[in-house]
Amino acid sequence: MFASLISDFLNIDYLIHNPWWLLAFLFQLWMFIDAVRRSEWFWAVFIFIGFGVSAILYFFIVYRGAAAASGATGFELPGAQSRARIKQLQAKIHHLDNAYHHFQLGDIYFQKGKFAEAEKSYRAALEREPNDIDTRGHLGQCLLRLNRPAEARPLLEAVCRENFKHDFGYSLMAYAETLTALGETDEALKIWQNVVENNSYPRAKVQLAEIYFARKQNELARAQLNDVVSDDVHAPTFQRKRDRVWISRAKGLLRQMN
Repeated sequence: MFASLISDFLNIDYLIHNPWWLLAFLFQLWMFIDAVRRSEWFWAVFIFIGFGVSAILYFFIVYRGAAAASGATGFELPGAQSRARIKQLQAKIHHLDNAYHHFQLGDIYFQKGKFAEAEKSYRAALEREPNDIDTRGHLGQCLLRLNRPAEARPLLEAVCRENFKHDFGYSLMAYAETLTALGETDEALKIWQNVVENNSYPRAKVQLAEIYFARKQNELARAQLNDVVSDDVHAPTFQRKRDRVWISRAKGLLRQMN
């Protein structure tokens, strides 16, 4: 079907009399290219030989599903939200003005990369509930992304002291990044080693490898980087998209070492 659409697309007279086929072709081409880019070979073949319904199925099952699962360039908080959810929370805040809704709104802004707005929401949540560990942890991560590690440190340090595994280790990774930004690489190294012992996050392994590389411990660095690259081959599509910044850094560092 896709091949016949290509021949029809090259026929100008046909397109003039059937403009909807042009739209169908462009949509199917878009989905086909996306499937190839994601290495979704089964879907790519299905779209190439199938009717338009295959492209529609791919759009809803894979394309939109992967978008919903992705986060903010390797630094995400779990989950994904929409503009409608922002409006809903703003309405709840207007009527109820409680800490939880401010916190949720902060998480949405964080996921969208709007860290200044996220900071305002987290601080509003803390004004209403000063001891909430999640809000303190996420505010610390937010301040780190705003290049204010000195302000992030006491928040993240306290959160990790209360709960070493807070946010599935994301707070601990943010604390290690904060220490690195402040030049305290000895302490950061210990934390990265602990994270890698208990998790398989590419974010942790790459940054641990970068410290090893800076200390000329190339074999230790290479072991972490090879793990990241080999694990990526078998990872699901949404995870590969989420971690691509770390995969790219891992491959770049391996090239420097070779």
